[in-house]
Amino acid sequence: MSLNLKQNVKCPKCGQMSEVTVWNSITVSDSVDLKQDLLSGKINMFRCPSCYYSALMPTPMLYHDENKKLMISFSPCNDEVLKHQLFDNVQKSSKESGELEKLEGYNLRFVADYNELLEKILIFDNGMNDKTIEVLKLMILSQDIEKAERRTCRFGKIENNVLEFMIYDTIENQTYTSQVPKETYDTIDLQLKQSGVKPYSFGWEMVDPSYATRLLNGFNN
Repeated sequence: MSLNLKQNVKCPKCGQMSEVTVWNSITVSDSVDLKQDLLSGKINMFRCPSCYYSALMPTPMLYHDENKKLMISFSPCNDEVLKHQLFDNVQKSSKESGELEKLEGYNLRFVADYNELLEKILIFDNGMNDKTIEVLKLMILSQDIEKAERRTCRFGKIENNVLEFMIYDTIENQTYTSQVPKETYDTIDLQLKQSGVKPYSFGWEMVDPSYATRLLNGFNN
C-alpha cells in the first residue's frame, strides 16, 4: 500500500513555511503515476515556493513492485557507519516480524542513496539483476584503475542491445559514458549463476561495489 503524510517544512534557506507531501511507502500496483514521479525526482523532494531552494527530504521509504518481486528499503544517509546500522535494523526487524516468509523469490534491497534507488528500479525494469550490473560496473572502472577510486558508475539505459553507463569523476567534475554489449552482461550473469549466486534474496541485501568485490573474490550468497 502506498502511504503518505503532510508535513509543514521550514525552508533552511529563506525560512518560508510550506506544506509538503511525504511518501513513506510506494506500491507500484497502486499507482503507476507515483512510480513515474519517483523516477522523475518528484517524490520526497522539498521545493521552496518562495526562493526555489530544493533538497531531498530525509524520509525513509519502502518501494514495492509486486510484479517484478522487487522491494527496496531506502533510508537517506551519507554516513557509512550509520548506513550499516540502519541496514542491520532492517534485517533485524524483518526477521522478528516474520515477513521474509511472505517474500520468497523476491529481490530485497537496502539503499541509502537516492540515485542508487532510481538505478536499481531501472535495472529491474529492464529485466536485469543488479548483482551482475555491479560486477560489470567494477570491470568498467578497472579499465582506468588509477582513477577508479574517485569515480562512480551508474547504469543509465539499454538500447539496441547495448548497455550505457554514466561515469562521474569527482576530481575532474566530468561525466563520461561507457557502452557495453548486452551479450557481455549475459555472459557475466551466467557465470555468476553457475558459481552459485542466486537471482533472488534470502534476506535484505546491500548490493553495491563492496558486494561486487566480494563476488569477484569468490564469495556468493
